[in-house]
Amino acid sequence: MRELWLSGNKAGDSGMKHLSSLLEDPNCKLEELHLSDCSIGEEGFRALASALRSNPSHMRELNLGWNKAGDSGVKHLSSLLKDPNCKLETLNLLFCSIGEEGFRLLASALRSNPSHMRELQLSCNNAGDSGVKHLSSLLEDPNCKVEKLQLHACSITDEGFRALASVLRSNPSALRELHLEKNQPGPSAQQLLTELKRDPNCKHIQIHGP
Repeated sequence: MRELWLSGNKAGDSGMKHLSSLLEDPNCKLEELHLSDCSIGEEGFRALASALRSNPSHMRELNLGWNKAGDSGVKHLSSLLKDPNCKLETLNLLFCSIGEEGFRLLASALRSNPSHMRELQLSCNNAGDSGVKHLSSLLEDPNCKVEKLQLHACSITDEGFRALASVLRSNPSALRELHLEKNQPGPSAQQLLTELKRDPNCKHIQIHGP
């Protein structure tokens, strides 16, 4: 078994604990796990992170969108992302009730182990400008290999747009696709985005939105 799709079920935290016993098995070679919209909360995220820390090297893609992680759930997940044996390349946390603290924890974890992650789906969370500033510090890391970053509807205003524009103009990154639809930039941020799209250091980045 390399790929397991269980999205749209009622696993809950107790179901996640049962599944975690499989993930802990050293003979488990799962590479993709899809658990979107499974009513998983903090305890489920704790069980998942603990299981994958004990057997982290095979998993490449985790889809956990539309669950109830919150910042406390992300804290458990961050402990996995810090593990040097973690080789995750795609992480989906769409609509997971994550706030500034959760974004800080994610950025910090990925800065300590930045070289594998390629795609981050963080749309429809409450990042705000402060959360985006934490992500910008990740993008500054020359070892960061994130190619696709989705921040659709994350309550980002002018300050957050300025932070993103500044880091992308001064430190050309691996980023190839940036989604910023349905945020709230003012005219000055709109101008920054226009200039960013014209910047020779950023021409390789497809910028969508706001």
